[in-house]
Amino acid sequence: MEAVAKLRNCPMSARKMRLVVDLIRGKRVDEALNILKYTKKEAAAWLEKLLLSAISNWENKNDMLYSADEYDLFVKTVFSDEGTMLKRFRPAPHGRAHRIRKRTNHVTLIVENRIPIEEVEQEVEVAETTEE
Repeated sequence: MEAVAKLRNCPMSARKMRLVVDLIRGKRVDEALNILKYTKKEAAAWLEKLLLSAISNWENKNDMLYSADEYDLFVKTVFSDEGTMLKRFRPAPHGRAHRIRKRTNHVTLIVENRIPIEEVEQEVEVAETTEE
């Protein structure tokens, strides 16, 4: 089962965001959180919040019955696309104007569990029957 979290209109260029996004793609969730915590880029703070949101979405999707720690969640997909661009003008010499592009990006992050949920339910049932 997978869960999605999206960050829209993040005030940073997609190119800068992709530098950090590439670090966490395919990693386990706890490993990705450690990488983001100790990365000294602004994008890491945005992605850490987004990853925590994706984990929470996964737990809510399962009606809070399952903990993310038990199912070995990993970052299945993460990508950064360009968003809208704010266009501004800055005065330049000789009465001219230069265009300033304030870029934004959209990040999509998908987490998935490696351990199927059905297998864990069966193990719990087997454990309960052996205790009796």
